[in-house]
Amino acid sequence: MSRETGETRVDVRLDLDGRATRESGEAAPIAIDTGIGFFDHMLHALAFHAGWGLQMDCDGDLEVDDHHTVEDVGLALGQAVARALGDGREGIARFASCHAPLDEALARAVVDVSGRPFFAGELDLRRERVGALSCEMVPHFFHSFAQTAGLTLHVDVIRGANDHHRIEACFKAVALALKAALAEVGGGVPSTKGVL
Repeated sequence: MSRETGETRVDVRLDLDGRATRESGEAAPIAIDTGIGFFDHMLHALAFHAGWGLQMDCDGDLEVDDHHTVEDVGLALGQAVARALGDGREGIARFASCHAPLDEALARAVVDVSGRPFFAGELDLRRERVGALSCEMVPHFFHSFAQTAGLTLHVDVIRGANDHHRIEACFKAVALALKAALAEVGGGVPSTKGVL
């Protein structure tokens, strides 16, 4: 799918369960270019640890700043996830929580694939930026992603001194939680209401 605005153009190809390469025993292909190196690194970690195949290109107005690029990548990726899940969201686990460490940093992510978009997080990032990524844009990415994916997402850094480590632990925790929540468990819609 593609998302195009007056500020960015994002092209996304997502293999949500890595099925295209799972039978070969190889990792699903991941190729990401947003123009923001550290952000590409985090999106690669997200896709890899979630077991996704992901090809993403973004041409954004980085001459202004990184805001529109990060926001629109989050919105486009969330839309791709929602489209891949379809309307029913039948047979998935739905809920998951995972922790991920990176050296001294420890992050927790809790997800509900509910169809009700919400993000809350306490990342306590201290630097203005890591590489070319503004630290304030990290929670904004998760917010944008949760909105269009239809997820309730909570992400918290429990401890850590290095913002690179803290951010990467967050992306890995989200990846692991999504992998568990989107796992096929069979049955119908995982809701007492019968719909999500």
